[in-house]
Amino acid sequence: MFRSLRNAVGIVLLSISCISFNSLAVAEIGEPEKDELKFGFIKLTDMAPIAIAYENGYFEDEGLYVTIEAQANWKVLLDGVIDGTLDGAHMLAGQPLAATIGYGTEAHIVTPFSMDLNGNGITVSNDIWAKMKEHVPVEDGKPVHPIKADYLKPVVDSFKAEGKPFKMGMVFPVSTHNYELRYWLAAGGIHPGYYAPHKGDTAGTIDADALLSVTPPPQMPATLEAGTIYGYCVGEPWNQQAVFKGIGVPVITDYEIWKNNPEKVFGMTKEFTEKYPNTTVRVVKALLRAAKWLDENNNANRPAAVKILAQSNYVGADYDVIANSMTGTFEYEKGDKRDVPDFNVFFRYNATYPYYSDAIWYLTQMRRWGQISEPQSDDWYKQVAADVYKPEIYAMAAKELIAEDLMSATDFPDFETETGFKPEQTEFIDGVSYDGSQPNAYLKKFDIGLKDETL
Repeated sequence: MFRSLRNAVGIVLLSISCISFNSLAVAEIGEPEKDELKFGFIKLTDMAPIAIAYENGYFEDEGLYVTIEAQANWKVLLDGVIDGTLDGAHMLAGQPLAATIGYGTEAHIVTPFSMDLNGNGITVSNDIWAKMKEHVPVEDGKPVHPIKADYLKPVVDSFKAEGKPFKMGMVFPVSTHNYELRYWLAAGGIHPGYYAPHKGDTAGTIDADALLSVTPPPQMPATLEAGTIYGYCVGEPWNQQAVFKGIGVPVITDYEIWKNNPEKVFGMTKEFTEKYPNTTVRVVKALLRAAKWLDENNNANRPAAVKILAQSNYVGADYDVIANSMTGTFEYEKGDKRDVPDFNVFFRYNATYPYYSDAIWYLTQMRRWGQISEPQSDDWYKQVAADVYKPEIYAMAAKELIAEDLMSATDFPDFETETGFKPEQTEFIDGVSYDGSQPNAYLKKFDIGLKDETL
């Protein structure tokens, strides 16, 4: 199922990659080899860096003439990048990794730029919320957050006792949303099901207490309202849309599941980045400027960004719906609006840097739920991360911006010492810590999920 990936080669590749980007000299990037480009996106607020790079003229500053086009769904978007219809796109972080290892569509996709942190939520129908609420602790008349899946478990158990499937939606099998929803459910003792692609089973429902299926983001609220699903995990503005329509209640954000988790990436084919290296670096430069603009001065530019995103050619939702989360708040139950200043992060905390440890977390979740059928060595995980995440390209773009006095060295990691691995992360809803350098040890910490076995 996977391409041949030898462990020893993986260690060498990772080492070479680290050396190459750490020792890059600051040199002026040449003219773009290709200057007319088309980028794809899905109608979500976290596509904002692409919209802002276009609207603020950052692409044109780099000699790039860009067309931006919304795509029908994540598969169409990925296929467009692979066949060259699109030169790059706003992607689910799992898409380049899955394509490169041959899960689903096989192609070598890379990312030199991480688009954001956080930005997702889990919403349930009003009826399910009413049942959950009986188990949720209350303080000063309001539910105590974070709301764990422990409070959903009695509801799911009652559905099972009655022989009824408990159905939830997520946006794509290799989406952050799928893994975050599974993580939250499993942390509450609800089994979200396994995949078994080696047996031809890609439904992801083996042994499941809750049945997860794909629903495109803009269709989530209508699907919930129709009763086809009882809850979903999606990016904004589609959780807040449920609140505004009065059809559902967002119960938790991904910030509460894993604080400052990586979300989308900007994906391109490896072939494109090698054929057009100057163009690639210039694209990253423009996106970096856009990301900084979105976060600078304590999000002072967010209202202007919301106005842009509300346009029909971008996200196309009402200004107030998008602003509800993009400007540092999040509304749970109707009227229960709380400050969540980091709900959307585009630049702070080195959000744009393509960390190997972020890539490895996604791979561990693919393995945990069976999308990677067999156990793999730690070195295998590290090699795949180095194959897909390209901090060396990122570093070239950053150093060029620093040399041009458009940004400063303090805006970025220290490229002389950066390894691509974050320190061990501890702020998960279940208290399980994550060290990207030890993926197999991490997988062994979970009560629910595959470890050394094959289904």
